[in-house]
Amino acid sequence: MKLNHVNGEPSRYGYVQTGETKRRLNWVLAGVAVAFFFSATVHANDLETIVAGRSEEDRTRDQYRNPIETLSFFEVEPGMTVVETLPGSGWYTRILVPYIGSGGRFFGANYSVDLFKRVAGDRWESWREWVENWLQTFPGQTASLSSHPPELGAFIIGQAPAELAGQVDRVLFFRSLHHLNRFDSRLLDEAAAEAYVLLKRGGIVGVVQHRAPDSNSQEWSNGDNGYLRQTRVIEAFEAAGFSLEATSELNSNPLDVPTENDRVWRLPPTLRAEGEAREVSLAIGESDRMTLKFAKPK
Repeated sequence: MKLNHVNGEPSRYGYVQTGETKRRLNWVLAGVAVAFFFSATVHANDLETIVAGRSEEDRTRDQYRNPIETLSFFEVEPGMTVVETLPGSGWYTRILVPYIGSGGRFFGANYSVDLFKRVAGDRWESWREWVENWLQTFPGQTASLSSHPPELGAFIIGQAPAELAGQVDRVLFFRSLHHLNRFDSRLLDEAAAEAYVLLKRGGIVGVVQHRAPDSNSQEWSNGDNGYLRQTRVIEAFEAAGFSLEATSELNSNPLDVPTENDRVWRLPPTLRAEGEAREVSLAIGESDRMTLKFAKPK
């Protein structure tokens, strides 16, 4: 079988074959292109179908949380190994588990019991059973979210299994960093450092976090009111070794301009505001949020 250069130079494919074999090669290349396009379309459609198929209660939050655009920005794909910090009531988990699918792995990472006690305050007794049993119950409960779930696991932030080091594609922090900073800022720095250890080379950290206005004081913006300064978050992850790859205003809300008398929990979905303040909070919607993408060097 004779191999020729194209116009005296190797083609973009290296070499091409003459005659019938050249025509066969063209058919193969065309088939690969079609297969690639179809595969990409299926992945996009799967995410759209999953998002559209959730409960009405979950979908009402989409206008503020933009899950399709956000997960695309973080380059989350089926078959990956993904860690979601503070899964909470499972709003993002109900998207991630079926989307990652049976070819991937999904881990929830939660606060320690001691940190939850501080977050809960006088609500601790109503939280206690769920928090203390979370490590055991999370994988089984999460498996029910998909007919073909990924491999599932759970761990406490700061106590990740050693065997996960260098094995993770994405670590996602959805509105979970403020509590790691408000009581002891070292917890945020340690969480960033742990994410670096977990990720593969080139792996990505995705952050969506309530954003404090620069005009508000450092003390107010320490997380105690739910908000953090964007500069604080960037500094923590860059100090851990990450590079800031991109920022986005996908999840921003210019109507949310908190004063130093405000806390994030006045807004939906928590909505602790009462009377006229409640109507104001409903008109604002969910909080203004930074959306940041960090990468571990390749």
